[in-house]
Amino acid sequence: MALFPPQPNIPQPMPPMPQQPATPTSAGLSPDDLNHARQLADRIRARFAQTLVGQDNLREALIVTMVSGGHILIESVPGLAKTTAAQTLATSVSGSFKRVQCTPDLMPSDLVGTQVFDFSTQRFSTQIGPIHANFVLLDEINRSNAKTQSAMLEAMAEGATTIGGERIALPQPFMVIATENPIEEEGTFNLPEAQMDRFTMKAVMGYPSADEEQRMLAMLTKRGSDTVDAKTLEGDVLSLADVEFLRAAARRVHVSEAIMGYAVDIVATSRGAGTHPIADLSTKVRLGASPRASIALIRVGQAAALLAGRDYVIPEDIRMFAHEILRHRILLTFEALADGVTSDQVVDSVVATVPVP
Repeated sequence: MALFPPQPNIPQPMPPMPQQPATPTSAGLSPDDLNHARQLADRIRARFAQTLVGQDNLREALIVTMVSGGHILIESVPGLAKTTAAQTLATSVSGSFKRVQCTPDLMPSDLVGTQVFDFSTQRFSTQIGPIHANFVLLDEINRSNAKTQSAMLEAMAEGATTIGGERIALPQPFMVIATENPIEEEGTFNLPEAQMDRFTMKAVMGYPSADEEQRMLAMLTKRGSDTVDAKTLEGDVLSLADVEFLRAAARRVHVSEAIMGYAVDIVATSRGAGTHPIADLSTKVRLGASPRASIALIRVGQAAALLAGRDYVIPEDIRMFAHEILRHRILLTFEALADGVTSDQVVDSVVATVPVP
């Protein structure tokens, strides 16, 4: 007698299907894509050369922030061309551009929009505000009140606004370029930490050198006007499709596990952890960078690698904008502020401590 009785014929399982090739969106970048991305960036830089003298770090920060799909905050004392730099980037792309001068009495409806009653139709109609544009310049953002800042936060975080209970999506691409003046305290409102964290970068501008300031005067004298007219600038502007191409291409730049670990280690070290924690950091830092900082390091690193003509991220791409990404996300203790310690000094220590892969 057989140990196991014969079983009825059971259909055998089908062999596994072969793996499908990767879709074009997940494939690597071709040399033509890399070359096209560099050409587009050079066209933007050519327009900056006609409006701005020096400030190369700010120019690159603006371009990289746009390519990474983020928002940027620019801080400097008056007269250092913050608004000019923002307008130059916005007018380098053939999308809609709005400038909002923030004041203490600016209301959320002035920024987002409101509903207006139409007597002819006896209905309410929605009037959208200036934030519904591809590029929005919020000049002196720290002069707006808390209610208006909350409306800005919703637009930056959600990519949409709410008017009369109706959710309205913002146009794409969408980028906020905000400026603030650090020396005037009267009539200003500190930005909430949640909104500061929404800015991918915070660029700080310094005074130009004597040579740069002389070149600036020569440019103004040659131009014959103190203001910049975008229509008189030479060179073609980018289309919205070009911006979308740059953003999509940046997301396809390869990031290795070692680079991801490097970005996480930098952010963790700012919190007092990491593979090489700084001993006395808790006496200087009250709150370290959030996980949005590590996301920003990777996204900005991908954009920087793309504009450098590479389809992979190297540690230098992460370190290049570490100060701009981390300085507004690190909260110092009162003791550190009293001793004159700055967040940039903390970032210097963090970057110097974390080993490069």
